[in-house]
Amino acid sequence: MTVDLIRGETFHGRKGAVANSFRYSVDYVLLDAERAKGPGLFSRNRANLFAVHDTDHGGAPGKGRGVAWVREVLAAHDMAADRVLLMAQPRVMGHVFNPVSFWLCYRDAALVAVIAEVTNTYGDRHSYLCHRDDKGPISREDTLAATKIFYVSPFQPVEGSYRFRFDIGDGRVGVWIDYTTAGGGLFTNLIGPRVPLTNGAILRSALRRPFGSRRVLALIHWQALKLAVKGVSFRRRPAPPETEVSQ
Repeated sequence: MTVDLIRGETFHGRKGAVANSFRYSVDYVLLDAERAKGPGLFSRNRANLFAVHDTDHGGAPGKGRGVAWVREVLAAHDMAADRVLLMAQPRVMGHVFNPVSFWLCYRDAALVAVIAEVTNTYGDRHSYLCHRDDKGPISREDTLAATKIFYVSPFQPVEGSYRFRFDIGDGRVGVWIDYTTAGGGLFTNLIGPRVPLTNGAILRSALRRPFGSRRVLALIHWQALKLAVKGVSFRRRPAPPETEVSQ
């Protein structure tokens, strides 16, 4: 499988008494986690303009085990996949930060599970395993729920629930996450066309967004400043969950 580029756009809209929303563009790559082959400016597990390293995914940041970890998670929940794809922001000139990346798990060409790998700016990570109750194929109409137990933002509580929807098409990708608490929550999505990753596409992306995920971190802190100015309560960071994966 060749590596694909998702020319994504993400939207975040805060629910509750204090309104705040923003929209920005972001590039993801989508690749077979075991047998992907990309263009010359893309590498697996070595430095390049664009790169994906196994140590960045499937476990704690910097200590990931890639697809081997995914298969262990699936087996622990009586599931299996014959193909595993990773959708994540790539390293750009050596730097990476993924607020959320997705392991897409297929069986008999059907999407049967998604592991949403969530990382906060403090370096903590927790993953949510999403699947249907009957563990059957996931369609674009399916809504998959998970209980929030991981601290992501100091402006949101560690409570409530997520509702995920996934539409992973050949030409376009859509992910919708609706986070709801008693007093509000957040709605976010990632939507964009899916095209083959080429050297030209990498260069154009590097010119449009030369700082890669450094830009994402800057935008996160800019939005945090706006929320602080609006008077949203700051919540201290608790200890991360003892378990790596929950549902």
